[in-house]
Amino acid sequence: MRRPPAAGATCRRFAIRGFVAVFLVYVLAALALESPLLVVPTPVPGAGAATAASRPLHLDGSGERGRGARPLKRPHRETLSAAGRSSRRLPGIVSGLDLRRLNATRSGSLRKVAAEAAAAGARVFSELQTLAGTVTELDATGEEERSRCPHSIVLTGDEFRVKGRTVELPCGLTLGSYITVAATPRAAHADRDPKITLVREGDEPIMVSQFMMELQGLKTVDGEDPPRILHFNPRLRGDWSGKPVIEQNTCYRMQWGTSLRCEGWRSRADEETVDGMVKCEKWIRDDEERSEQSKTSWWLNRLIGRTKKVSVDWPYPFVEDRMFVLTLTAGLEGYHVNVDGRHVTSFPYRTGFVLDDATGLSLNGDLDVQSVFAGTLPTAHPSFSPQKHLEMLPIWQAPPLPDEPIEIFIGILSAGNHFAERMAVRKTWMSAAQKSSNVVARFFVALNGRKEVNAELKKEAEFFGDIVIVPFMDSYDLVVLKTVAICEYGVRVVSARYIMKCDDDNFVRLESVKDELKKIPRGKSLYVGNMNYHHKPLRTGKWAVTYEEWPEEDYPTYANGPGYVISSDIAASIVSEFTAHKLRLFKMEDVSMGMWVERFNNTRHVQYVHSIKFCQFGCIDDYYTAHYQSPRQMLCLWDKLQSGKAQFCIAAARVFIRINLKCTYI
Repeated sequence: MRRPPAAGATCRRFAIRGFVAVFLVYVLAALALESPLLVVPTPVPGAGAATAASRPLHLDGSGERGRGARPLKRPHRETLSAAGRSSRRLPGIVSGLDLRRLNATRSGSLRKVAAEAAAAGARVFSELQTLAGTVTELDATGEEERSRCPHSIVLTGDEFRVKGRTVELPCGLTLGSYITVAATPRAAHADRDPKITLVREGDEPIMVSQFMMELQGLKTVDGEDPPRILHFNPRLRGDWSGKPVIEQNTCYRMQWGTSLRCEGWRSRADEETVDGMVKCEKWIRDDEERSEQSKTSWWLNRLIGRTKKVSVDWPYPFVEDRMFVLTLTAGLEGYHVNVDGRHVTSFPYRTGFVLDDATGLSLNGDLDVQSVFAGTLPTAHPSFSPQKHLEMLPIWQAPPLPDEPIEIFIGILSAGNHFAERMAVRKTWMSAAQKSSNVVARFFVALNGRKEVNAELKKEAEFFGDIVIVPFMDSYDLVVLKTVAICEYGVRVVSARYIMKCDDDNFVRLESVKDELKKIPRGKSLYVGNMNYHHKPLRTGKWAVTYEEWPEEDYPTYANGPGYVISSDIAASIVSEFTAHKLRLFKMEDVSMGMWVERFNNTRHVQYVHSIKFCQFGCIDDYYTAHYQSPRQMLCLWDKLQSGKAQFCIAAARVFIRINLKCTYI
């Protein structure tokens, strides 16, 4: 028989059980009290539940969710791939935007474009993750390609037409390079819809004979028109002026500059010359029109003993059905055009372009080309080597992301091959943002069609730690998705009170923007920028918007895209609707933002703040942001700002051939 336990042993067992129970209660109570302090992040006013941890992007639907809301302490030491965890994307380097969230009915025509870009981007990004061992090989391939740049190019008229009336100049131009074209202008033809003059309904058609010679930058982002570094446009029958003219211009980021028109008068004596040559030569004989003035001048000159300088008046250089030989030369201060051995016009270099950007020559219009010859071309292209622009110095690396919520997050839209633009931003206004614990700035870049560009982009992202890769193939129509990615990062990664969007050619006076935001009471929903009111979509022409894309007759009030600010509650709403498949997308990202803010305004009041100091074109004194600034102008504006002057810059023409990135003030 089993003996009953002693009374003392029973008491000990009850005591041990009671002690264990009390210990467990204590542990549970401690965890309940301490866990919220360790796990729950500090909320941002207006952000609500959207300040959760960042979601890594999985285009294929595989992999686990990211565990933390912030990247590692030293984000610029991270890489895009890591052994054993290839299914996990690193927050901070890769956007958390999930393109599977696009809704077919709300995305409209962008759905197919985005799906194709995402699929192609997934393949390219997968290759990029495993590219560590092949970067050197790509570099060697790129160096080999650059070494193939010919010193001269010769094409017959037939060869030129087969190439689509465009000559590729693989390494651009250099000082002293020249292009000679032999061609014949065609006879004038009737045109009822000419682009160079206005024809009223019922009028007779206009007789037109014109052609366009353009130096273009062919290596641009897919979907963008190539920039016109020089647009040379003779109009043999004239335009609205009614007389033969030659118009010259540039087009930077799809925006035309101020044209230079040569209308038959020689440039004024006090006007700026180009390498000592006048911008426009004379071809109009005006002796009869100003006979009295000529006679008076002749008698006065004779009385004081001054001999009259004999001038030669040449006719207009182009004649219908008569062949000409034109030579375009790259000088120290600009381009010079000679026709049949005489100087006709000179066009000064303009801000935003350098000689080696001119990687293509195009000839279109009423012109039959017999031959094209390009000589003294560079045999290497330094501009497309990122090493020319990127300064791999620790001073330009991004600091670790702060552990606490911040005041302003700035998302900068950029393209894969915009190495010079990003470096200029780092060395100027972004350096002020990096020194502030309350401001974070990041570039948002999609993938490029060229492997070598993506390889360099990967190295740049890992070193500087200030690039967020949005893994789809870059397309002009999908810029709107980069804007959504900026909102997602600003809300879920850095927990910012305000999110600012700008372009990589936009110079930001950060302190002025912060001062503008301080004028609005805390906690208010706001939308700050250069507002457009009652704008209507264009239904015809190059920038036409179809009724399928935008059925309404008016756009909502929207801020110009180069630079604007929204509060975090608006950004959180955008991300939430995108995640819930409810966000309507439109190819014009600034209009899309206006549409999203208008929708948010239906449920919570938004304070719209309009200021022309968010400059759409160039800049004005005391600006907040200055758009269309080249890397050289960025440095110029920064130098002026450091000296206490918030003034715009005028860069001298000769700066373009300088090796350093300094600008000259006039």
